[in-house]
Amino acid sequence: MADTAIRTKKRPKNLDIMSIRLPLPGVLSIIHRLTGAALFILLPVFLWLFERSLATPETFAEVKALGNHLIVRLILLGFIWFYIQHFLTGLRYLLIDLHKGVELEAARFSTKVVFAASTTLMLVIGAFIL
Repeated sequence: MADTAIRTKKRPKNLDIMSIRLPLPGVLSIIHRLTGAALFILLPVFLWLFERSLATPETFAEVKALGNHLIVRLILLGFIWFYIQHFLTGLRYLLIDLHKGVELEAARFSTKVVFAASTTLMLVIGAFIL
C-alpha cells in the first residue's frame, strides 16, 4: 500500500532550463566543463599555429603578423581566461577531493575566489597583451 502512495505522488518537474537558477558553485561547474571542452577542441588550432611558427622564418613572420591584429589579441585574451578559469577551478576541485572547503559557506567563498582570481589574472595578462 505504501508503494502505491509513493508511485502516485506527483513530483514537481521543471524542464525549462532557462528558468532554473543555479547557485554560484553550479555555474562554476558548468563553466569548468565549457572551458575544458573549448580548450580541448581548439588545441589542434594552437598546435597548428605553433608548428607553422617553427617551420620557416617566413611562416614565423606570418604567425607573428597575425598576432598584431586587435581581434586576434582579444580572442587570445579570451582563451587565456578560459585556461586560467579552468586551471583554478581544477585546483578548487582537487581541494574539495581532499575534503577542504566542502561546507556550504566555504564552497561559496572558494567559488568567488576563483572568479575573482581568474578575472584579475586575465586583466593583468591583458595589460601586457593589448
